[in-house]
Amino acid sequence: MIRVLVADDHAAVRAGVVLILEGEADIEVIAEVADGEAAVRTAMETRPDVVLMDIRMPRLDGISATRELAGVADVLILTTFDLDEYVFGALRAGAAGFLLKSTDADALIQAVRLVARGDGLISPSVTRRLIGAFARTSEPEPRDLGVLTPREREVLACVARGLSNAEIARELDMSEATAKTHVSRMLGKLGLRSRVQAAILHGGSHAGVGRQSPASRSGDPGG
Repeated sequence: MIRVLVADDHAAVRAGVVLILEGEADIEVIAEVADGEAAVRTAMETRPDVVLMDIRMPRLDGISATRELAGVADVLILTTFDLDEYVFGALRAGAAGFLLKSTDADALIQAVRLVARGDGLISPSVTRRLIGAFARTSEPEPRDLGVLTPREREVLACVARGLSNAEIARELDMSEATAKTHVSRMLGKLGLRSRVQAAILHGGSHAGVGRQSPASRSGDPGG
């Protein structure tokens, strides 16, 4: 069972998300909150698998809340913006994925399942835009890819292409559990919080940027 916490200051949005998710046999909404402080506090108490996080919320914004939840739960950002400064901030904070609040119900459900499995939500359709934006606005943070084993470098390249753990396993002829372990070790060695950051780093290094190059989706209503 995938345990989900929904954080959004718009009651109608929360109700809609909860209604969609609770219709799935493998997903349980364990709590819903209306601000970032409550999201952090409740996540610390209940340890959900996934937090669906709005960006603009009172008391504590979704980006700051995402940063505080690193290592506690995987955060899936929901925003109304296709690409903007808030999304970049969430990427740096360690968000595992992004969806637009206008996404359809099936896409939202599948996104929750992907993130719960440890996969990142990296959409090839916006990769170049994200790489370009990070190249223009991010301070380079060079990382030594030499700390990775040859296999971990292959895994990093797969992550940068947006492959899930299952797809990495098939491509590199290993079990899905082994692929997940390689991804975790690769992130740890590079000091990264999420697969999205790994994709940004890989893309940035191949584009001459010291860091980052993702492809993801976006999401969030009132902000």
